[in-house]
Amino acid sequence: MSKYIAAIDQGTTSTRCILFDRQGNIVSVGQKEHEQIYPKPGWVEHNPDEIWKNTLEVIALARIKVSVTSADIAAVGITNQRETTVAWNRRTGKAYHNALVWQDTRTGDMVAQFEKDGGIDRFRPVTGLPLATYFSGLKLRWLLQNVPGLRKDAEKGEALFGNMDTFLIWNLTGGVKGGIHVTDVTNASRTQLMNLHTLEWDEDMLRTFEIPRAMLPAIKSSSEVYGTVTSEVLPGVPIAGALGDQHAALVGQACFEPGMAKNTYGTGCFLVMNTGSELRISEKGLLTTIAYKFGDQPVQYALEGSIAIAGALVQWVRDNLGIIEKSSDIEPLAQTVEDNGGAYFVPAFSGLYAPYWRNDARGVIAGLTRYVTKGHIARAVLEATAYQTVDVVNAMEQDSGIKLASLRVDGGMVANQMLMQFQADMLDTTVVAPAVAETTALGAAYAAGLAVGYWADLADLRKNWAVAQTWEPVMESPQRDALYKGWQKAITKSFGWEE
Repeated sequence: MSKYIAAIDQGTTSTRCILFDRQGNIVSVGQKEHEQIYPKPGWVEHNPDEIWKNTLEVIALARIKVSVTSADIAAVGITNQRETTVAWNRRTGKAYHNALVWQDTRTGDMVAQFEKDGGIDRFRPVTGLPLATYFSGLKLRWLLQNVPGLRKDAEKGEALFGNMDTFLIWNLTGGVKGGIHVTDVTNASRTQLMNLHTLEWDEDMLRTFEIPRAMLPAIKSSSEVYGTVTSEVLPGVPIAGALGDQHAALVGQACFEPGMAKNTYGTGCFLVMNTGSELRISEKGLLTTIAYKFGDQPVQYALEGSIAIAGALVQWVRDNLGIIEKSSDIEPLAQTVEDNGGAYFVPAFSGLYAPYWRNDARGVIAGLTRYVTKGHIARAVLEATAYQTVDVVNAMEQDSGIKLASLRVDGGMVANQMLMQFQADMLDTTVVAPAVAETTALGAAYAAGLAVGYWADLADLRKNWAVAQTWEPVMESPQRDALYKGWQKAITKSFGWEE
C-alpha cells in the first residue's frame, strides 16, 4: 500500500509540493518562489513556463528529501491560486502571454462597461459573482482582444484556457502529447463562466463575454482520477483531486457541516462558510461559490468573502516604506504602543472586495495626528486585516442566518499572536488554529486521497483535525464598538477615489 499523498500547492508567490501521511502530517516539503511581474500600475502577471518548471523542481525536492519513489505515492492533489488566467497553444505548449493574476485590474473598463448595461449584480443569479476585475472570464476576454492570433487559434480549438490547476494537470498528464484538459467545479466557479445551478459552462455568459467554447476545459468533480502523471518526477501516479486554494483550505480544516467557516490569512484574506447542498445567492455583497464536490456526491455550496490585501499590506510596509526589515518585525513594532492612536489604514490598493465591491476605492490612512508614530501605523496595518474580516463575517451571518460559533484560521499571518487576539476581540468569538497549519495543501491531499481510497470517508478526515491554539475574546463591548465605528468611518474615505 502506498504510504503518502502528494499535494501541489501552486500559490500566488510560490509553488510547493508537500507529502502527507495518513494522519495528515507533513512528511516533506519542496518550495520555490516565482517572479511577480508588474508591467503597469494595477497590472500583475506571472510567467506560466517558470511556474511549470518550478512545479517539476518542487516535486523532485519533496521526494529527494525523504527518498520516496513514485510507488510510495498513492495520488497527487492540486490546489492553486484561483482566477489567475492563462491561455496556451495545444500543439506547442507555449503560453500566448504571461498569466494574468487574480489581483490584476486591467479589466476595469470592461467591468464599467458591463455594469452600465445591467448593474454590478447582473450575472449573480447564474454565476453567484458580481462584476469585478477579480474573476477569470474578463481576463480571458482581455487576452482574446489584445493578443494577436489568440482568438483565431481559440476558435479553431488550438488555444486552450485554464486557471493554474488546468495548466498544471495538462502538462503533468503529457502536455502536447495528449495532456488532459480539465478543471474542477471550484475553479470553474471562479471564472464567472459556469452556471452554479447546472455546473456547466453557461452559453449566455460565453456569448456575452465573447469566449469560444472550444478553448474551455471539461468540468469535473474535485475528487476523482483525472489521469496519470507522465512526467518522470512522478511517473504513473494518478492525479485525483483539484480544488481552488480557498476551497482546499475549507476541506483541510474539515469544515464539512453547514455553518462551519474558515479564514485564510495570506496575501489576501479569504473567509469561506459551508452552506451545504443549498445554493444561497448573497444579498450582502458576498460571493456564492462551490465549497467542493467529491466524486458523485451532491455538490456543496459556500458563501465567501474575499479581502484583496492582508499579508500584502505588511509586505508593502516592508518593501515600499522600509519601516520594517522583515515581515515578522511588524508585531514587535505594533507592540510598542497600547492602541492604534486613532489611526486606521484602509488597504484598498486595487479597490475593495467583499462586502463593498468598490472598484473606485483606493488606499487611505485616516485619523492621523502629530501623536501617531510608526508603532501606531504598524498596529493599524495589522488591525486592518481583522476589521475587514469583521465586515465579511457580519455580511455572512446576515446572508446565511447562521451565527458564527467559532472561526477556524490558517495561513501565514496566524503566527501573529497580536493579530489573532485582536481578531477574537473584534469578532467577540473564539478563534481556533489547527495543528497542521498547511490546510490548503492538506485539502488537496484529502480530495485526491478520497478518490483513490487512501482515506475511506469524511469521518477519516475529521479524525485528523486537531487544535494547536485558541484565542478567546477579552475586550469590553464599548471599546470594541468604538474601534469598529472608527473603521467604518475610515472605509468611506477610500470610496470614489478613481473616476
